[in-house]
Amino acid sequence: MSETLQSPHLDEHEKRQAAERTPPSPLVIHEIVRGQGEHELERRFSGLALSSLAAGLSMGFSLIAQAYLQAGMPDTSWRRLIASFGYCLGFLIVVLGRQQLFTETTLTALIPTLTRRDFASLRSTVRVWSIVLVGNLIGTLVIAAIASRPGVFDPAAQASMAALSASMLSHPFWICVARAAAAGWLIGLMVWLLPPSGSARPFIIILLTYVVAMCQFPHVIAGSVDSAYGVFAGHATVTDYLTRFLLPTLIGNTFGGTALAALLNHAPIADQLEDRG
Repeated sequence: MSETLQSPHLDEHEKRQAAERTPPSPLVIHEIVRGQGEHELERRFSGLALSSLAAGLSMGFSLIAQAYLQAGMPDTSWRRLIASFGYCLGFLIVVLGRQQLFTETTLTALIPTLTRRDFASLRSTVRVWSIVLVGNLIGTLVIAAIASRPGVFDPAAQASMAALSASMLSHPFWICVARAAAAGWLIGLMVWLLPPSGSARPFIIILLTYVVAMCQFPHVIAGSVDSAYGVFAGHATVTDYLTRFLLPTLIGNTFGGTALAALLNHAPIADQLEDRG
């Protein structure tokens, strides 16, 4: 029996729900996510680093697919509605492939800390966040550098990549923070919806990440590919990448994900967790 099903916070009926993946109660979903978080906190550095690097590389396919869709359509008001579906590809690869993505880890690695409320758990959470964030960003820089080389992709697709990069870097600092908070909230919500979704998992991923793309909510990893592409292609500076994208987006994504975890998903059942020990 897995760690989730052995949890002291579940009674026998709820353990059977978790095992059978029938429509679960909020407490069951919490314990499934907590179990995932416990697993992440216990992983070795090498496993986290390699998985997060792979996730950063995989997220490059969001930019590539979106750029090719955009380049293949006329410049109309509805083009973004179709091209935004390409953005979902990287998330499908990462989430279904169980690679470590920072905005997912923001929520799952925090749940054990919120449950135990001790310094050791907090330190473990910060360790996981740091490793995954750095690994993800390195992966995005590598794939952006490759994509920016002349001749690697079609000129029309690379022109679309440049346009997507410019759009990512076009918002003022606090507007970027607010939009990024919405992205962190939606990705955190996705983490919460996946355990009971069964065969609908791909649909949930596509639906929520499509909204992120269509509304132009910046995501610190997917958007890092776009922004870094502009730097490597000579359309933006490193300072632009750091101050107009990375810092505000990281703040917003982290706030959105942790607020969802703490305020909407953990707090309503905190009393139940304490009562059940």
